[in-house]
Amino acid sequence: MSKTSTIRPDSSRTIEPPDRVVPDDLPATLPVIPLRRGLLLPGGTFTFTVGRPRSVAALKHAHRDSEGGAWVVLAVQREPVAEPAPADLLPAAVLARVIDAPRKGKGPSLHVATGVQRVWLRGFPSTHPYLEATFERIPSQWPDTVEADATWEAFRDELLASAATLGGEARVRSLLAVTAGTRHARDRILDLCAAALDGPADWMVEILQTVDPLVRAEKVIAGIVRAREVQAAREAIKERLQEDARELQKEALLRRQMEAIKGELGETGDDELERIQQRLDEAGLPDEVRAVVDRELRRLERIGSGSPERSVALDWLERIADMPWNRSSATSGADAAPEERVDLASLEAALDRSHHGLTEVKRQVIEHLSVRMLAGEGRADVLLLVGPPGVGKTSIGKAIADAMGKKLVRVALGGVRDEAELRGHRRTYIGARPGRLIEGIRRAGINDPVMLLDEVDKLVQGWQGNPAAALLEILDPEQNHHFVDHYLEVPWDLSRVLFIATANDLSNIPGPLLDRMEVLHIEGYTPEEKRTIARSHLLGTLAENAGVAPEDVEITDAAIDAAIAGWTREAGVRQLQRTLGRIFRAAAVRKARGELEAPLRVDVDDLPEFLGKRRYHEDEHEHQIRPGIATGLAWTPVGGDVLYVEASTLPGRGQLILTGQLGDVMKESARAALTYVMANAETLGIDPDAVRDRDVHLHVPAGAVPKDGPSAGVTMFTALASLLTGRNVRPDVAMTGEATLRGRVLPVGGIKSKVLAAHRLGLKTIILPRRNGVDLEDLPDDVREALDFVLVDHMAEVLDAALEPVESAG
Repeated sequence: MSKTSTIRPDSSRTIEPPDRVVPDDLPATLPVIPLRRGLLLPGGTFTFTVGRPRSVAALKHAHRDSEGGAWVVLAVQREPVAEPAPADLLPAAVLARVIDAPRKGKGPSLHVATGVQRVWLRGFPSTHPYLEATFERIPSQWPDTVEADATWEAFRDELLASAATLGGEARVRSLLAVTAGTRHARDRILDLCAAALDGPADWMVEILQTVDPLVRAEKVIAGIVRAREVQAAREAIKERLQEDARELQKEALLRRQMEAIKGELGETGDDELERIQQRLDEAGLPDEVRAVVDRELRRLERIGSGSPERSVALDWLERIADMPWNRSSATSGADAAPEERVDLASLEAALDRSHHGLTEVKRQVIEHLSVRMLAGEGRADVLLLVGPPGVGKTSIGKAIADAMGKKLVRVALGGVRDEAELRGHRRTYIGARPGRLIEGIRRAGINDPVMLLDEVDKLVQGWQGNPAAALLEILDPEQNHHFVDHYLEVPWDLSRVLFIATANDLSNIPGPLLDRMEVLHIEGYTPEEKRTIARSHLLGTLAENAGVAPEDVEITDAAIDAAIAGWTREAGVRQLQRTLGRIFRAAAVRKARGELEAPLRVDVDDLPEFLGKRRYHEDEHEHQIRPGIATGLAWTPVGGDVLYVEASTLPGRGQLILTGQLGDVMKESARAALTYVMANAETLGIDPDAVRDRDVHLHVPAGAVPKDGPSAGVTMFTALASLLTGRNVRPDVAMTGEATLRGRVLPVGGIKSKVLAAHRLGLKTIILPRRNGVDLEDLPDDVREALDFVLVDHMAEVLDAALEPVESAG
């Protein structure tokens, strides 16, 4: 962002005709310089200083014409912020040509910008190291209608009447002569006059955002009349003050005495009520809401200033006035850009830059936003991004908001157990406030933000109500256009909001709520994808967070691979980011002490120095080679994992002992496995009396972790068959699938996460239900090529693939 200040040649305001032509080779995208203060209109000039890195980079990369002028887009911020994002900018901006101004002394360098043409901001392909936007030029035009001619004559008369404040009658008449033979210049003259008037900042913004020349002409005429009236009033007041100084002093003294008396009586609320009334008049309330507000205002006039109800009513009116009833990302209160316009190419580019891989997820996001753009708000389902921690669910929501030029409102739902957190509290309660959704929209300042419902699977039902049930109305496009918050008690249209939800585990989301969302699964990454993500996204961020330059640390690809394999076990990259961050913090310590003379080079052998001893080893999956041990695959909310099943016998009475915190489904799978094995003992080569006088103990390690689900059925069958036949399970084989009492193998879920977990541990052969073969298409190509997949329909096929031949059993 740039620090700006307007410089005028003298105290008088003058207007000059435009003479700048847009170059033919102007590119489709240009750097954007957001203005915190001041504003430039087409045909006007603006002097400003540049000190922020992003603005310096924008000027450095600007398109240069043959005369050395830099072409940029000057945009206006909705509210002044330190680092403006695309959502902080108004939709209409000015195409400008910037030249360097002579520097005075040792002060900062000055730049002079000349406004050339009004443009729409259409998309933001890049936000770093500077904002870059695609734009659409808005042509200057003046309608050839009777109304347009009448409007121009009215503007001309008012301009001549106010010539004294705009540089003199001769200058104004020479300017009007430019429009004698053409209508084209009339549109530009409006902007020149508006710039010369130097009106209030909000009025200038309104002029910039108003595209219709007739509407803008009416606003400029009103500004000219107001300026003339203000000037006349100023002179009249000055004359009256000089003549009646004593009377005014007497009146002022009496007024101060009256204010003091009102203060003693506690009658100071009228001014506050008038201020709120003015804010409500400017808020653009719908008729239904206006009726409720007027009724509350009439009641407030009857309430004494000392009543507790007065403060409650005033707080409620302030909240109503704060809401963005008529403010959206596509409007500025004057004119509107096309609704729900999304630059799909910019969105795809932004997603590709911020997230590696995830091709299917990106495709579905583009489809979803295309439906909203063409069919309008509320026509597409709510997006639900499901996946393990650290795979980029939340950051996808941020990328969508940035690419659409909208503000992101994040609503954390983890641990929320009170329905009032979403619907708001009744005004009758002490400390009542709106729900998180309405409060987020109020803070965003627009009525159509991107709202990220984070951790929707962590909602908790308590005695205060079920917050998941409240979401049914909020996320239903047939109902949320008339959402009523308990605090506001007036309808609010939520259909304009783009909802994106995230979750780790679908099983914790109620069915009716899940039915209102479109589920996008984001599985884990392969080691190669993690290395690419670390190179493209993590290392630069870690260097910035540690306060060192990216070139201060050089980490080899082999070191990153070793860190992934030896110090992390995750589906995403969050743990990898923390691990690599330790290296950059070590570099920061050396640099702070002055000991970092050359780049810190980190190879595989250097990792223990920075990360400590290795936590995981590649051969951890190799169980002891003996009968009764099988390797299965499991799905968890944090990604896929390897599940070991151990079986053994001991003297007893033929009972089945199950340990390892197994759920009811796993216990039933174990009983079915033993029944199948003993029922087919002759076929499998097992002594029918093998367990008559012995108990069978089946254990799943990691006993502190609860486990359940049918997908371990095949693994339990294999472990028991291995134990009772005396044949070892091949150590490089893992398996998953539900097994029936008759030995059929049924499909299960989470195949991609499970296979990625097996690939991380170096397993070579995966046994899957045949009906899960279609899920292999979701796997990365390198994973499919590195593994052998055995698709089965029956347990006999599983045992043939998993057990070692009889002659090699030991």
